[in-house]
Amino acid sequence: MTAPVIETTDGPMPTLIGRPSTPPRGAVIVIQEAFGLTGHIQSVCDRLAEAGWLALAPGIYHRDGNVTFDYADLPPALEVMNRLNPSGLSTDLEATYGHLESEGFTAERIGIVGFCMGGAISMWAGTGDRVAAVVTWYGGGVAKGRFGLPPLIDLAPSLNRPWLGLYGDLDHSIDPADVTRLGESVNSAPVTTELIRYPDAGHGFNCDDRADHYQPRAAADAWTRMLAWFERYVGKETS
Repeated sequence: MTAPVIETTDGPMPTLIGRPSTPPRGAVIVIQEAFGLTGHIQSVCDRLAEAGWLALAPGIYHRDGNVTFDYADLPPALEVMNRLNPSGLSTDLEATYGHLESEGFTAERIGIVGFCMGGAISMWAGTGDRVAAVVTWYGGGVAKGRFGLPPLIDLAPSLNRPWLGLYGDLDHSIDPADVTRLGESVNSAPVTTELIRYPDAGHGFNCDDRADHYQPRAAADAWTRMLAWFERYVGKETS
């Protein structure tokens, strides 16, 4: 299956795609981790397609050549990640929305999910009106914003679409106390929100390509919850 290259005002943006064998129930935008459009992100797209969703992962590192990094190469990945900014992210998201609209998906039929850094970006997208529902897996920038975006604690009250957050209490990069504050903050959002915490899971617990991070029990439960969230809110009126 050939993934589309989406034209943006900053140049062409490669993607990964998962396309179901039957007419899709809707579309899900998948926002990558710090390591780029890895095999794991393709696996996420494929699994969403198996569940009946068209899944599209935009290559938001396209300004740096759509680079991907080995999981052992965190410093250079962070160097590229930290060059992201609201203007570029907005450009890439708008182009992705536009592409999905060209395939017949209105905002009410589009969900968005992000992992790690992508979790923060997906939550930011949920303060707008171009998607129907949002899922954040262990999204960083909880108490201190990234990429020029506000901290998630500050973004939370501005959520405009139903949001599901999935966090591990053994995450060494996200303070559990900050996750508690995030849970309190999302309660003031004018939409349905839910924050699920896994006491035995750490950062990246869904990534089965990283044996030292993967927590299969938490990953399976969180995946089920994510699918139920999209089933509940994508293609339906938000609340």
